Amino acid sequence: MDIRPAATLALLRDGPTGLEVLLLQRSWDAAFLPGYYVFPGGAVDDSDRADHHHLGNHTPGGYDDTAINQTMSLDGGGADYLIAAIRESFEEAGVLLATDRQGQPLTTDRYQQALSRRQAVCRGELDFARLCQDLALSLPLDRLAYLSHWVTPAGAPRRFDTRFFLARAPAQAARHDGAETIDHLWLDPHQALADHRRGDRLFSAPTLKTLRELCAFASADDAIAYARANPPAASNDRAWPARKGDRTIMVESGTPAYDQVRKLDPGRLGHASATIEPGELVAIGDGVYRLTAGNPSVMTGPGTNSYLLGQPGDYTVIDPGPVQDDHLERLLAVTDGQIRQVLVTHTHLDHSPAAKVLHERTGARLVGYPAPAGASQDAGFQPQWQPRDGDQLATGAGPLKVLHTPGHASNHLCYLLESQGLLFSGDHIMQGSTVVINPPDGDMKAYLTSLARLLEEDLAYIAPGHGFLMGNPALVIDFLTTHRLSREHKVIQALHHHGPGTLKALTPHAYDDVPAAIHGLAARSLLAHLEKLVADGRVQQQGEIWQLR
Repeated sequence: MDIRPAATLALLRDGPTGLEVLLLQRSWDAAFLPGYYVFPGGAVDDSDRADHHHLGNHTPGGYDDTAINQTMSLDGGGADYLIAAIRESFEEAGVLLATDRQGQPLTTDRYQQALSRRQAVCRGELDFARLCQDLALSLPLDRLAYLSHWVTPAGAPRRFDTRFFLARAPAQAARHDGAETIDHLWLDPHQALADHRRGDRLFSAPTLKTLRELCAFASADDAIAYARANPPAASNDRAWPARKGDRTIMVESGTPAYDQVRKLDPGRLGHASATIEPGELVAIGDGVYRLTAGNPSVMTGPGTNSYLLGQPGDYTVIDPGPVQDDHLERLLAVTDGQIRQVLVTHTHLDHSPAAKVLHERTGARLVGYPAPAGASQDAGFQPQWQPRDGDQLATGAGPLKVLHTPGHASNHLCYLLESQGLLFSGDHIMQGSTVVINPPDGDMKAYLTSLARLLEEDLAYIAPGHGFLMGNPALVIDFLTTHRLSREHKVIQALHHHGPGTLKALTPHAYDDVPAAIHGLAARSLLAHLEKLVADGRVQQQGEIWQLR
């Protein structure tokens, strides 16, 4: 699949209470991110080439192609991204970041002349370069500050290589185009993030990351000055050599093993494995090892990961998994039976049952929360210590911070090895799929709150209960949050168009994008969403009937 170059421009202004950013809402009919709030942006067109715009003496501040390319870590074409960002801002928001040929702000008359031709540019009937030439406009590329670089992960229906820029908005009224964009507003970044957490607005992960960065600045000038002084480093998402069986393969960015093989093999020697093999001990950090149980399935992926922390004489085991003789014997063998404590993230049957056996054979202290009621719970797990949220646990690899993260399970805990920024996430975050939220013990509102709480921690990698190490934790968390909130919107739309209704009647509408064969499982997830919406005061239940308030 081709990866198209693209540009995005976050337009800033100073509002009554501080920094504000312009956000546009995409049409609900859009093929990409329908209904999401975004910054103006889009693909770089052929007409965005710098030579089409005759830059140079006509560019305020001068046009230094070499400097632009160096800042963006490109061999050439950097100015094309800047021009595309300005053009997209004009097309989608009606904001024209341009001057006259003397570098002076546009007069009202000249801006209105440009605005009268905006639809022709949007429809492709008039090149943006021709518009600039006809009206003797110059593009102040020096006013844009390069902020970040994002490449859409593999597997997405469309992939973009996008450069994000900041610029102070000119004194013009924003106007969404009514086609690609159906609304616009200026928001304080803090307010935008609060709206997202409540489910009021949808943002993609890169937009959330940008908003979070902007929260650090009191004014537009402060944000732009920071971006100028700290351009992003050149991305290094090239394919990585790894081992698969007895041969060497190249692992592509965005595939499951990529973050792990890069971390474990920074010298690109090709010795890190691109597969997860039950019983294979893998060193994933300083004094940290992963051992995967042989219980692969649709729900457990390649199997349940047990993590060993420490050194000879002092080991901590996280999630010993199910009672499987070969896995238990392997845990005992690699630790020489010197296990001081066994921690569990939660008491689902693929995570905790082996804890009791390890306690009986080693005397290890059991740490975690007791099992709630339910057939899927390990009622035999009896912890000797129930830590509180925020407690510190000593291990041979360093102290672990305990984080209570209910949602997938009410007794779910994550453990953070702060010295390495390594989060042992259990089933709170899984690789390759979203976790099941199954009421009554599963709680969607609690799950989203727990995800948001993790963004307050300094995370470098996620060590999930199933799958490989995951890098870019904030991006992973933002994606999961946005995925859930996007589904929540579909639930609201199903209620609006097909409600009031029962759970069974609403499921085909709220989950019309998944096969009917799994609508039974989808109904449990729908119930979790409906219960969250009831807690939020947006939905009410009468018997088996659900309806909007």
